[in-house]
Amino acid sequence: MSLHGKSYIAGAPSLPSPLTFLAVDPQTGAALEPAFYECSEREVEAALAAAEASAPTFRQSTPEMRSFFLEAIATEILALGDALLSRAHAETGLPLDRLTGERGRTVGQLRLFAEVVREGSWCDARIDTALPERTPVPRPDLRSVLVPVGPVVVFGASNFPLAFSVAGGDTVSALAVGCPVVVKGHPAHPGTSELVAGAVNRAVLAAGLPAGVFSFLQGSTHALGKALVQHPKTRAVGFTGSQRGGRALLDAAGARLEPIPVFAEMSSLNPVFILPGALLERGAQIAEGLKNSLTMGVGQFCTKPGLTFAIGGESLEVFREALAKAIHGAAPGTMLHTGISGAFAAAVAAAEVFPGVHRLACGEREADAALPQGRPVILSVGSEAFASQPQLREEIFGPAGLLVEAKNLEDLRHLAEGLDGQLTATIHGTEADLAEARELVAILERKAGRVLFNGFPTGVEVCPSMQHGGPYPATSDSRFTSVGTAALRRWVRPVCYQNFPVPVLPQELRNDNPLGLMRLVNGKLGRESF
Repeated sequence: MSLHGKSYIAGAPSLPSPLTFLAVDPQTGAALEPAFYECSEREVEAALAAAEASAPTFRQSTPEMRSFFLEAIATEILALGDALLSRAHAETGLPLDRLTGERGRTVGQLRLFAEVVREGSWCDARIDTALPERTPVPRPDLRSVLVPVGPVVVFGASNFPLAFSVAGGDTVSALAVGCPVVVKGHPAHPGTSELVAGAVNRAVLAAGLPAGVFSFLQGSTHALGKALVQHPKTRAVGFTGSQRGGRALLDAAGARLEPIPVFAEMSSLNPVFILPGALLERGAQIAEGLKNSLTMGVGQFCTKPGLTFAIGGESLEVFREALAKAIHGAAPGTMLHTGISGAFAAAVAAAEVFPGVHRLACGEREADAALPQGRPVILSVGSEAFASQPQLREEIFGPAGLLVEAKNLEDLRHLAEGLDGQLTATIHGTEADLAEARELVAILERKAGRVLFNGFPTGVEVCPSMQHGGPYPATSDSRFTSVGTAALRRWVRPVCYQNFPVPVLPQELRNDNPLGLMRLVNGKLGRESF
């Protein structure tokens, strides 16, 4: 499939611009054709104008129409076949089997959201009928429903070229509720993004929706991102990336005359706490699992366990030896691009010079200096040195971890209390361990959006109960998730209708319940009409 290197503005390829950039194969360092055209301010304006113009029609589209649209995107992505996987492999260096699985996840979440839209109860319809005879004050007829906020800007992520990119979770959840979407593709995989954007455009046509429902912009500059966030027609933003990048978008959105929400997933160390009973019973097994989780995807998952805490003693020494051996046998891996690999190497070097920090083990093979590779490494530090140096609580994106030795359970709780917000927190323990660590569990409930027991945080299930979000700086708003069906709540707001004639109410709120929704009517949940 040929690539043209252009943006898509409401379904139509943009005009070529004088500024271009190239994708690079991280496995070889070679530039990949074709050149991609930097998006202009004119195209930003055109994309958001088209999105705003399409918003009223998209808002009124039926659940069946939007469900068909999402399923059509899934069909079109699959129809791209091996060409999509080959281009993604060339642009990211990710293995084909990983990309095949990610495509399956992308298609699966599209179909899952289609089911959610058809079922319809996501709109949270609530009806309290009038009580004209109530004294001393009659009650008016009140009905509320969640409605789309309007045009949403989504930033593609570098580490998930499919599942968190052009047709990823942010885009899909926004489209599901009727929000037009303008996607800024990630410059590290522009060809992959163009292919998927073409698939979305074909689905727009197949569903009979306005072309402005979706636009895709190519660009490698921070100025483009800022322009999208500050554009007055943008109503909300979805972002997955670094804390620095997310913070910049938050500041830009907050500086607007009319501030808007930025739902940013940014930084997480995903601490693992190994309690004494588990350390004694299966320390070597935990060490192997930790190595696998830490090095999965060359440590480029947002849920990588970057911190491990355990209480000192003989069992910890056995664990250290097992972990060091496992890390020593782990091979370097190709990272997504030179910017990430360079930042990884610099962060590891910086951490190693802090007082009390020493290298426990690293991969036996050195990374290839000519390629963006990451060499697995595990560092070690005592609890006092860790607590006194806040820089050690900053994320190292890549296959690196820090083992912190605590003095006792009270020290472990103190260390947990000092952590920033996290996407996940994990406890390895026995039933007896948990009985003594209830305060630790309570602390981690406050610090993380997902708390795991006897597992590892890499791997995020796409399902209704998943929470992929946590207190800042893990995300910008811990009340929401970027994975799972609850992700759509980021793109809606409640509207209450008071004493409206029934025929002009949204279908979700009419007496005869034409959509067959589950609704809360006068305090009772059901699908009945009245």
